[in-house]
Amino acid sequence: MQQELELLDLVQGHIDRLEARILERVRVTRTIQLIQSVPGPAEILSIVIDREVGSIDRFSCPKHFAGYAGTVPKTKSSAGKTHYGRMIKQANNYLKWAFIEAANVVVRQRHHPNWRNKYVVRLYERTRQRKGHAVAVGSIARYIAESTYSVLKKGEPYREPLAEHPAGRRSVVPPRQGRVRA
Repeated sequence: MQQELELLDLVQGHIDRLEARILERVRVTRTIQLIQSVPGPAEILSIVIDREVGSIDRFSCPKHFAGYAGTVPKTKSSAGKTHYGRMIKQANNYLKWAFIEAANVVVRQRHHPNWRNKYVVRLYERTRQRKGHAVAVGSIARYIAESTYSVLKKGEPYREPLAEHPAGRRSVVPPRQGRVRA
């Protein structure tokens, strides 16, 4: 067991040196900074995403980008019913890997005090309760992909979505002021 731990330390040292060389050689651009503002992707993953996306203008909407990245489920429809399956296989596998790894970062960090109240953590917990861990990681990967599209398209850093009304998406219209009902 001691030999295995020494081997693990050696491999971790190699990984650390490689990551340092990558960060030295890659100039951190504005797009990489924008991708890093999204919860999940850190330095190396944001570089992979930036290099694989190329120009975000190739995609007309977040849905098309998520499809290109492979973070959408397969669908089978018949007789008005739609069944969703696993993630599609025909995709950019490097992007798919990067977004799934970013989703796994969210899952690992969800109990940390800085992450506990983030939208992606709440989304993961809600989905995990209903559908299980694997589906929840996939939905987080898709959310991160769509958020990355929005961040790159707008050119602005990621902002947390506004909290929903406790009753759901329906808004309650307050009664008009100044009128007295009889």
